Amino acid sequence: MKVQQISVFLENKAGRLAKVARVLKESGINIRALTVADTSDFGILRMIVSQPDRAFEVLRTAGFTVKQNPIIAAEIFDKEGLFFEIMDLCDKNDLNIEYTYSFVEQSSNRAILFLRFDNTDRAIEIFKENGYKLLSNEEIRKI
Repeated sequence: MKVQQISVFLENKAGRLAKVARVLKESGINIRALTVADTSDFGILRMIVSQPDRAFEVLRTAGFTVKQNPIIAAEIFDKEGLFFEIMDLCDKNDLNIEYTYSFVEQSSNRAILFLRFDNTDRAIEIFKENGYKLLSNEEIRKI
């Protein structure tokens, strides 16, 4: 299953993240997970949101450079060594991970690992063959 991620290119200036957050808040869009990668001049904000198509449109309309990318969201138990097992699985199957980020839901002792691959369809096959539960956009919205 593919999950739609929103990526926003941002100048590395004070207030830019606040503007993104404001646009989403005013549009009734909830941010479920995010990560920021930056350099001295710019950054890329990557987000999982409650309404990815709407977020894309409202951010684009607000003047941001924005993309939607398919990623996978693997539901895993929050236990020592599991990240290695997943990385080892990817390595053994020649899956190239472009980036990853996660969040842990303490009340259920599970985590969601978001992964972007250069071949998402193959990654989905490998994860399913190895018993990992992949979440849909709808399941992410309910977390």
